[in-house]
Amino acid sequence: MRVAIVAPLYESVPPRLYGGTERVVSYLTEELVAQGHEVTLFATADSRTRARLRPMAPQGLRLDPGCRDAMAYHLVMLDHVFEAAREFDIVHFHLDYLQLPLARRLPVPSLTTMHSRLDLPELQMVHRRFTELPLVSISEAQRRPMAWANWLATVHHGLPPQLYPFGARPGSYLAFLGRISPEKRPDRAIRLARAVGIPLKIAAKIEKLDQQYFEEVIRPMLNGPGVEFVGEIGEAEKRRFLGDALALLFPIDWPEPFGLVMIEAMACGTPVLAWRCGSVPEIMVNGVTGFVVDDERGAAAAIGRIGTLDRAACRRVFEERFSAQRMAREYLSVYRRLLEPPEPRASRMDEQEAGRL
Repeated sequence: MRVAIVAPLYESVPPRLYGGTERVVSYLTEELVAQGHEVTLFATADSRTRARLRPMAPQGLRLDPGCRDAMAYHLVMLDHVFEAAREFDIVHFHLDYLQLPLARRLPVPSLTTMHSRLDLPELQMVHRRFTELPLVSISEAQRRPMAWANWLATVHHGLPPQLYPFGARPGSYLAFLGRISPEKRPDRAIRLARAVGIPLKIAAKIEKLDQQYFEEVIRPMLNGPGVEFVGEIGEAEKRRFLGDALALLFPIDWPEPFGLVMIEAMACGTPVLAWRCGSVPEIMVNGVTGFVVDDERGAAAAIGRIGTLDRAACRRVFEERFSAQRMAREYLSVYRRLLEPPEPRASRMDEQEAGRL
């Protein structure tokens, strides 16, 4: 099958540092190639892939100091996709909604995976304009605000099994990995770690939008003992950071569409302590891959039970449910559905004749 994968240009594929969507795009692209498909990746020039790369920007735009208008690059990329569309059997977009007017006019089938939250009213306005276009959700929870949309499937994210080595021995610290932002609630992680007397390591990026939150809320909380702010880390550092942890803290306060870091921790055998929001109950196996909690008091009690969990069982859940091979197979199934010719509709005369029988 000839597949075009269209990635955001804010990060390389895979990203050098933080970047959930681009990381998943990389895992899917490489697995499709491994399964024998002809894949073209529209992404930044510093991306690393075995697919045919169509470079659309010199480097990940978030880390490019010379980039002042990232949307300009995306607009030009979409025009390139339109020009080349007949080279492919299907075009798979990972840009959320930017491509929707173009997708309506493509000469070949297309699919959009939604990677972000969908509970914002502006997004509902956009998708009601393009209700015929096929979408894939990354969790059942993600699609709830737009249950009426043209959902073809839910495909959970997957990782290459060899990417994160299993660690049988629990570590001595709690880990927080992600972004410093109000909805990710690093403040909860800090309070919890101090309440239970276990060291906390925070590996997180700070976007410009969240700089004020970091300075006013989080930085003052770092002054006390037992908390180490590591900063933003890449893939190589992440393996050890998660694998050496006693548990990953996922204290979110928003409708999380998936939560890639949860399955990254599971792959290491590291249990997750997560708040009951968004996709969390769908991704977690409560009491096996960690604990799902409702508040800080419940979280503190759950930390005391982390040692009862089997890290090997945590890894097994990852292998059974969240591999890149499974993810690619499910997307291929969706591609084939889109490529099937539509069933011929009966003519009005046929319908009348059938009604007489």
